[in-house]
Amino acid sequence: MDEQSKLSLHHCCLILFSVLTISSTTAFDYGDALMKSLLYFESQRSGRLPYNQRVTWRDHSGLTDGLEQGVDLVGGYYDAGDHVKFGLPMAFTVTMLSWSVIEYRDQIADAGELEHALEAIKWGTDYFIKAHASPNVLWAEVGDGDTDHYCWQRPEDMTTSRQAYKIDEKNPGSDLAGETAAAMAAASIVFKKTNPHYSHLLLYHAQELFEFGDKYRGKYDGSIGVVKSYYASVSGFMDELLWAALWLYEATDKEDYYLKYVINKAHCFGGIGWAISEFSWDVKYVGVQVLASMLLEKAKHGHEGHVLKQYRSKAEYYLCSCLNKNNATGDNVERTPGGLLYIRQWNNMQYVSTATFLLTVYSDFLRNSSQHLRCPTGTIDPEEILSFAKSQVDYILGSNPMNMSYLVGYGSKYPIRVHHRGASIVSYREKKGFIGCTQGYDNWYSRVEPNPNVLVGALVGGPDCRDNFMDQRDNYMQTEACTYNTAPLVGVFARLLQLEENLEVELVASY
Repeated sequence: MDEQSKLSLHHCCLILFSVLTISSTTAFDYGDALMKSLLYFESQRSGRLPYNQRVTWRDHSGLTDGLEQGVDLVGGYYDAGDHVKFGLPMAFTVTMLSWSVIEYRDQIADAGELEHALEAIKWGTDYFIKAHASPNVLWAEVGDGDTDHYCWQRPEDMTTSRQAYKIDEKNPGSDLAGETAAAMAAASIVFKKTNPHYSHLLLYHAQELFEFGDKYRGKYDGSIGVVKSYYASVSGFMDELLWAALWLYEATDKEDYYLKYVINKAHCFGGIGWAISEFSWDVKYVGVQVLASMLLEKAKHGHEGHVLKQYRSKAEYYLCSCLNKNNATGDNVERTPGGLLYIRQWNNMQYVSTATFLLTVYSDFLRNSSQHLRCPTGTIDPEEILSFAKSQVDYILGSNPMNMSYLVGYGSKYPIRVHHRGASIVSYREKKGFIGCTQGYDNWYSRVEPNPNVLVGALVGGPDCRDNFMDQRDNYMQTEACTYNTAPLVGVFARLLQLEENLEVELVASY
C-alpha cells in the first residue's frame, strides 16, 4: 500500500471512530424509540382490529359499544390500563399526535414511521366522527370507571358496563367539545395533502363542535357525573375553547374569525392571565400561549400584536420555569436530584413529555426566526433549550439514577409489571378461555412474575421526587401508562433523531 492510500485509510478510520464515539456517548436510539412509541397506540385500540395490526397479543374488543344507545361507538382508544373510553384524554392524545406530525412530518417520514403516525391519528378521528352524531351531540364516554375498576380482565373478555354518556344542548361540555374540535382541526391539517376529502370532513366536524361548545357553555363533568373521579375538568372550558380556536385558525388557512376570538377572549378567558407550570389533558393554557406566540410576527395591527405579546409573555414564563431560569425558586418547576422535571406524584411523566414537546417546538421556532428566549436570569439560545429537552428524553430512556428506561420495551431494563389489564394477562390469541373479573385479580393481578405481554412504547408514570421507582403492578401511580404520556414524544423522538444524524453528517463533512 502506498503512502497516499495509508493516509486515506487512516483518515477514514478517524472519521468512523469519531462517529462511533458520538453514538456511544449518546447511547440512545431515537429511531427505535419513535418506532416503539407508535406501536403502543396499537396496544390501546378498541374495536375491530385491522389486518395489519402489529401488536399480535391483542384482539377485537368493545364490538357492541353504543348498541344500547342506538349509535355506533365501536373503535377509539382505551386511555390507560383499563377499558373505559374517556373522550377528553383521547382527544388530547390525538391533538398531540397531530401536532407532532405537523411540526415534524419530514423527520417522521425519514424514519419510516409516517404511515404508522397517520394510522394512529386516524384511529382516533374515525371514532370522533362517529361520536359526533349530530351538530350538538357528542358522545363523551363509553364504559364506567367505577365498575371497570372492580374487574381485572382482558379487553377481549369485557363483562363490565358499556354504558355510553353524551353531551348536548341541555347537558353541555364545552371543554370536551373544544378539545375534540382541536383534535379534528389539527388532524385535518395532517391529512390535507394526502387525503383532502377526509381532511375536509374533519374540519367540518371541528367547526361544528367549536360552535356547539361555544354556544352551549359548561363543564362536561357537570353534565356527566361519572367522569369526575377520573378526568374531572379542573381548569374549566375556557382554555379548550381558546385552544380549539387557534387550531381552527390554522386549519382554515387563517380564517380571521378564529384569531379574533383568541384575541378578544384573551383576558376574560384567562389566556393572558394565567401563568401555568403544566400542560396536560386538562390544562391547555400553555399550549394556547405557545401557539399564539408563534403568530406574533404576523400580527396585522397594534392591538392584535399587543395581545399576542401578552400570550408570548406567559408562554415564556412557562418555558423559563422548565429551564430553571425564573428569578424566584417558587417560579421554577421542581426537579428530582437526577434532573427530571417534577410536577406531581401521580403519573408525573405526562407533564415531562408535554414540557419536552413544547420546549422542542419553541426552540425550533426561535431558531428559525433568529430569536432567543428572554428569561429573568438571562437570554437562552435555541440550542440550550433543545439540549435541555434532550436531557429529559434521555432521562426517560435510561439516563437516570435507576438506569431504567421508562419507555416500556426500550433498552435492556424497563418496567415489566406495568399496571395494564391486557398486558398482565395471557394473550387472548394464545388462550381464548374466558377470564372473569375476580379470576383476573386472583390469578394475574397479584402475580410477582413479569407481564406475559410487553406493552411496547408505553411511557409509565415514572419515578418519585427522589428518582425512586417501584416496578409493581399495584403501584399504579408509577407503573400505569396513558396514551397522552406517549403522544407528545412522537415528534420529539423524530426531532432528536434528526439532530443526531445531522451531527454525524457535520462531523464527517468536517474531515
